[in-house]
Amino acid sequence: MKFGPVPVDDAEGAILAHSLKLAKGRLRKGRVLSRDDVQQLSAAGISDVTVALLEEGDIGEDPAAERLARALVPDAARAGLRLGVASTGRVNIYADRTGVVEVLADRIDALNALHPMITTATVPKWQRVAVGDMVATVKIISYAVPQAALEAACLAGQTGLRVRGVTCQRASLIQTRVDEKDSGEKGHSVTAARLSRMGVSLEPLQMVPHEIDPLATALQATDADILLILTGSATSDAFDTAPEALRRAGGTVTHFGMPVDPGNLLFFGELGGRPVIGLPGCAKSPAMNGADWVLERLLCGVPVSSGDIAGMGVGGLLKEIPQRGRLRDG
Repeated sequence: MKFGPVPVDDAEGAILAHSLKLAKGRLRKGRVLSRDDVQQLSAAGISDVTVALLEEGDIGEDPAAERLARALVPDAARAGLRLGVASTGRVNIYADRTGVVEVLADRIDALNALHPMITTATVPKWQRVAVGDMVATVKIISYAVPQAALEAACLAGQTGLRVRGVTCQRASLIQTRVDEKDSGEKGHSVTAARLSRMGVSLEPLQMVPHEIDPLATALQATDADILLILTGSATSDAFDTAPEALRRAGGTVTHFGMPVDPGNLLFFGELGGRPVIGLPGCAKSPAMNGADWVLERLLCGVPVSSGDIAGMGVGGLLKEIPQRGRLRDG
């Protein structure tokens, strides 16, 4: 593509680079100049205009953006996404189901490295989305790009995006009590709200003594798709009450602790093939905490490993929750 000033008489068929105000109306940038446009410019005393001229092998911004978006999402229905209409070199990509966004970052990075005028921006990996939320935007910055570069970008970014939909329908929250005055209602209502935004229902409130055997029995008794534990006393070790109760119930503990604050005292594992999360005490607050990141992935059938947890530290310093007992800078 050639870019720069040309005589008005030679501008027919070129793309206007900057908007121009005329006596009657306005010619907006991006407009392909017609013969009538050229005559209006000449009549206004404008001798030259800055334009973009496509060369052989170039492809315009809108068709280029559409092709790249369709390469990223070749089967929108299967990926749980919806493509917007190409305009001014942009195609927005929206979630078409509730879930978490799977971004193949190496593919997005590769396509963005091929040509400075060919770009894709996405939300962070595994971000929770609802229907209609924007997941990504494809933007061709210039008025046209070389077809060869576009084809390379389409190949690099192939199937780079999808929304992993919710696979769990029903959850059970078991809370332990160390104080008879603790009704458990706050923890239950906050957890129900967390789950409802993912379309997951929560079983009725359930409280047991803060002891291994009663908690293990409660875990064995539920057939919910995902099991959550919220203890009245903080879980301070991988062999504390709640993790030991999960083992006694026949389950396994995959990981304890996480480099996300608030959320350090989380643990998770499985029981009978179902995910189990030991929620940290900060989960009693509706504010974002590390448990949200683990919960949202597991609700969508996305495996979480100890390596995944270790990788959450960068960006894991979240907003402080004033209600918790000991603040970072107390």
